[in-house]
Amino acid sequence: MGSAVAVAGLYREFGGRRGQPVVAALQGVDLAIPEGEIHGLLGPNGAGKTTLCKILSTVLLPTSGTAAICGHDVVTETATVRSLIGIVFGGERGLYTRLSARANLEFWAAIYGLAGASAHRRVSQLLERLGLEDRADQRVETFSRGMKQRLHLARGLIGDPRVLILDEPTTGMDPVAAVDFRELVTSLRDEGRTILVTTHDMAEAEAICDRVSLIDSGALLATERPSTLGTWITRYARVRASEIPADMMDAVVEAVSTLDGVAQVRQTGSGALLVDTDADGAATAVLRALLDLGVSDVATTRPDLAEVYLRIIGDRGMRIDR
Repeated sequence: MGSAVAVAGLYREFGGRRGQPVVAALQGVDLAIPEGEIHGLLGPNGAGKTTLCKILSTVLLPTSGTAAICGHDVVTETATVRSLIGIVFGGERGLYTRLSARANLEFWAAIYGLAGASAHRRVSQLLERLGLEDRADQRVETFSRGMKQRLHLARGLIGDPRVLILDEPTTGMDPVAAVDFRELVTSLRDEGRTILVTTHDMAEAEAICDRVSLIDSGALLATERPSTLGTWITRYARVRASEIPADMMDAVVEAVSTLDGVAQVRQTGSGALLVDTDADGAATAVLRALLDLGVSDVATTRPDLAEVYLRIIGDRGMRIDR
């Protein structure tokens, strides 16, 4: 299986004219995404996610390095690359809200060279698949946020692309609409399409991505499966304890707090504690101490992608929707 997206040594700088400082938006990014994968590009605002997507979609030229879509260079084979990709934005960018959903898609079909019966058939198929057929002839300005994003996705699919680039696709959606949208994205992967999702929403990345790349300040920090990233910080295990009698709480907190490798002890409710550790083996010592004190309702939790993000990148621009 080949690479649907191949990036090597990619740099993009801004500024440098009339005494302006040079700002590196991308710093030597290397990334390979195989065909048929949902790949998350996860990072805070200003990390370089959108810059990378603009280069991949031929909107922006790199300063140096190479980028290719399905083996075609984004700089020297621009027309071919554009025929292979679909772009889905968050918000209302790219939609003509005073036109109907059908008129929007017919316009984009014409841009892709579809006309007549073939255009009508493709538009009707997408309206039905995306659940918009009942509202197809109503103005987009009357649509909910979730419906607008479905129309965005239909627009991105109008040219039957092999690679879809989704830029913050569920921003502003209610939880139900976001889940429905993620299911649609997964079904597109099952058809063999490759999907690149930019997000700073950890729940979204964990829910749909096969692999995740962490990016910050224009540099790619790691590329792994979400579950694998979690194993990187197993030393930061978290121990939960519940049903601690009120007259024992102070003694339990004092005993646990003095253990080596305990970073923080927090009371999270009546009779409940949360203990964060930052050393190998510390969680085991905490569990043993709690059991020795008669606290039997205890459990450890695996670090999730949000914790990996915090440890590696920090909390700039992070959003967790749980």
